[in-house]
Amino acid sequence: MKFYVIGDVTVDHLYHLADLPRPGQEVAPQRSSMEPGGAGGTISVTLARLGHSVTLAARVGDDPFAEYALSYVRESGVNENAIQRDPELLTSTITVMQSENGQRAMISDGAANRQLDPSKLKKKDVETSDALIVSAYSLTEGPQREYALKAMEYARSAKKAVPVFVDLGTGAVNRAGTSLLDHVIQADYLLLNQHELQALTGTNSISAALGRLGQAGAQNVIVKVGKMGSIVWTPGDTELVDPVTPEQNIVDTTGAGDIFAAAFAHAILGGATLQAAAQAANAAGALSITSFGAQERPITAADLAQVLGG
Repeated sequence: MKFYVIGDVTVDHLYHLADLPRPGQEVAPQRSSMEPGGAGGTISVTLARLGHSVTLAARVGDDPFAEYALSYVRESGVNENAIQRDPELLTSTITVMQSENGQRAMISDGAANRQLDPSKLKKKDVETSDALIVSAYSLTEGPQREYALKAMEYARSAKKAVPVFVDLGTGAVNRAGTSLLDHVIQADYLLLNQHELQALTGTNSISAALGRLGQAGAQNVIVKVGKMGSIVWTPGDTELVDPVTPEQNIVDTTGAGDIFAAAFAHAILGGATLQAAAQAANAAGALSITSFGAQERPITAADLAQVLGG
């Protein structure tokens, strides 16, 4: 299958701490590392490792960080024709601090990513894809938002409509809030966690939020609910899909949501039901948190089959 992915490419600086520091406090990490990341990069790499043809639309700086940020993208065979170089802004970086109990704090710099030039989007690249995946960070601001919205319109108006998957992100929803709703509601598949769901809809419960999405015209919503698994919602049904518990210790949750989204889209295009696709996504997310870094641990079709007993 052919995927067109729009999203960020970053360098992630990861710090694993006993507790998140208080204002003015200096702490030493239990472990620190630098890894390629970003929702666009991680989704693309995961789909390529699952056997798909993937084109990634992103923008990096003309700096050494760009080569590192794209290292797994290149290693996995993702098509780089839609990756742009910014002559002035740096490649985006994210600093992630994660405590032993799973709390996280992040410093994110959109930098070159937000300047993705919409004039360079090729309509045929979207129309000839089997699916379009958009990270909601691409919909928050700048030329990148225009690029993503134009691509979504191309997908909907194609002679053979291209299904659109939109993957929300906490930072994107915190920044844009309910204003994102108009941009994402027409997606064929909307993926988000509980916090993102409630912030997107301005509600205080999952049921109220899903009701709000239903009123707005949503068709397929997949809610990640952590240790409880995921919820699959359609206008006619709501179902909780059981979690998959990793056999190894949980060491890093960075990128787990992006890998969940990639595995879900992989399963849907393979003919899976919504529930089976959510189960595959639960499995991929569980596998991803057993190693450090968003893209370090390869997730393959064989991995998913083994975890799911297929």
